[in-house]
Amino acid sequence: MNPSPLQIVKVLGEEPAFREGDQVRISLRFPGGHYRVPRYVRGKRGTVTKVLRPKAVNNEDEGYGRNAGIKGYYYRIAILHEELWPGYSGSKDDKLVIEIFETWLEKN
Repeated sequence: MNPSPLQIVKVLGEEPAFREGDQVRISLRFPGGHYRVPRYVRGKRGTVTKVLRPKAVNNEDEGYGRNAGIKGYYYRIAILHEELWPGYSGSKDDKLVIEIFETWLEKN
């Protein structure tokens, strides 16, 4: 009888938290200062269209001198215009595409 192979367990943050096609919600928060997530997308739902690699520093923390080299993932998110602007009269397929750091995203 052969022993079963060892299972490799990834540490938290080693793999992206989201995958292409995942439905996400952008956090609804309003911290003081300058942040890179526009107010009009906060609280909105979207779809991950791409996981950006390699991992990168959180540019918000970096801008405030709070980053000690910790890296995470950025994601390209598509948000339907109807989600952003209720009553939008253009094509149902129109969307905004934006890149957002993982700390702003929640599973939807």
